[in-house]
Amino acid sequence: MTDTTTTPTAQLSALGVSIWLDDLSRERINSGGLQKLIEEKNVVGITTNPTIFASALSKGEAYDQQVRELAADGADVDRAVFEITTADVGQAADIFRPVYDSTDGFDGRVSIEVSPTAAHDAQATIDEAKRLWERIQKPNVMIKIPATVEGLEAITAAISVGTSVNVTLIFSLERYRQVINAYLTGLEQAKEAGIDLSTIHSVASFFVSRVDTEIDKRLTAVGTEEALALKSKAGVANARLAYQVFEESFASERAKGLLAAGANIQRPLWASTGVKDPSLPDTLYVTGLAVAHTVNTMPEKTLEATFDHGVIEGDQVTGNYEDANAILDAVAAQGISYDEVTQLLEKEGVEKFVVSWNELLETVKTALDGAK
Repeated sequence: MTDTTTTPTAQLSALGVSIWLDDLSRERINSGGLQKLIEEKNVVGITTNPTIFASALSKGEAYDQQVRELAADGADVDRAVFEITTADVGQAADIFRPVYDSTDGFDGRVSIEVSPTAAHDAQATIDEAKRLWERIQKPNVMIKIPATVEGLEAITAAISVGTSVNVTLIFSLERYRQVINAYLTGLEQAKEAGIDLSTIHSVASFFVSRVDTEIDKRLTAVGTEEALALKSKAGVANARLAYQVFEESFASERAKGLLAAGANIQRPLWASTGVKDPSLPDTLYVTGLAVAHTVNTMPEKTLEATFDHGVIEGDQVTGNYEDANAILDAVAAQGISYDEVTQLLEKEGVEKFVVSWNELLETVKTALDGAK
């Protein structure tokens, strides 16, 4: 049995970082592998997205029986995807339920995303969030809603009726402020409706490595010694400044009034924490963003690296705001537009999930056809 009191993942947890796995498959559920990660590697939640489901469905035989049953029942591809993905999330929610109960609802969370094809349609997103929430009916599920302009309205609407939300695809500090406002507005509406605010939870997923990938590409194109020295620094700097926004926002009188009425903080979640550049330390976006009241959702490879050799040296965020600002200022001085980069990343993020969603639909359609 692993000594889970001295491992890097245990140290990270002791610091106040919740480790969520960025991966879910039926094979992982059925094999007991998910339970093992909870017991041995301090995993206290799990996130999914269209890419993860598309990958899971394309491998192995774990879904064959359900696909055959759905085909026999005459299910079309949309219904089949809905049934398959919600079944996985429901089973995972049951596995994580003891964690949810022991952490007063902060952890033990399983996230499922609305269809990315609705990312720019507020009402369609609201409708699907409601459909997913009502179908799964597990208190520890979170509905993932992208932080597009249209998504902001959907976030408020979902929170206002008591749905717990994982806001995804946040890249810029300004959009993050809007996300927090959407959450607080939803809480105000829920309070007015007489909903118990303590039952509503939310995280705000701030993407990290993708910022470095795009900015590093532009720094390389500039090519000066000064520009190259800034590579792989913007992602962490941006996330650190997001934490400053979090601290300031939840210290406001507006937020404090809601917290006093029983509401929960909306924790920052570090997403896209697997390094894309193999020359970087493989735990960079974990150890460099270690700070209390956060979630780090890790691909399995990053989780294993952290468990094996992560060096946890306490809070790496709150004392570094000045340096983080200086890094982003230096990047801007190279002629690289922060707004342009973050807008591009949001657009690409939605597009990539749509591609994965279409792959998922195609995979399920092929499986249904094969089962007839």
